[in-house]
Amino acid sequence: QVQLVESGGGQVQTGGSLRLSCAASERSVTRYTMGWFRQAPGKEREFVTAIGWSGDSSYYADSVKGRFTISRDSAKNTVALQMNSLKPEDTAVYYCAAQKESLGAPTIRVFYDYWGQGTQVTVSS
Repeated sequence: QVQLVESGGGQVQTGGSLRLSCAASERSVTRYTMGWFRQAPGKEREFVTAIGWSGDSSYYADSVKGRFTISRDSAKNTVALQMNSLKPEDTAVYYCAAQKESLGAPTIRVFYDYWGQGTQVTVSS
């Protein structure tokens, strides 16, 4: 059972930056698609970004394109999410997720097999 642990959340002002990190318990995740999702109060969990196993392919929700960057370090079994130019609407709990088999659908929540516990990001105006 793969365990994912997020860190790096916190509170920032509008326009600020945060860097989230996700650490995986097993090296098998180096072959998985990794993603970040977020869930704001009263809303469904939504796709933010994902990266393929090789790191060559990345995907972003329109709402974060140009502001967020996903990366992975296979040697350390970690995935990072650099968030710049943060807005109040980015406020949510951010979850790291791992998809064992590449199904050609990195944005689809139900195709992910493992999830972290989440880390809170709060952006104040």
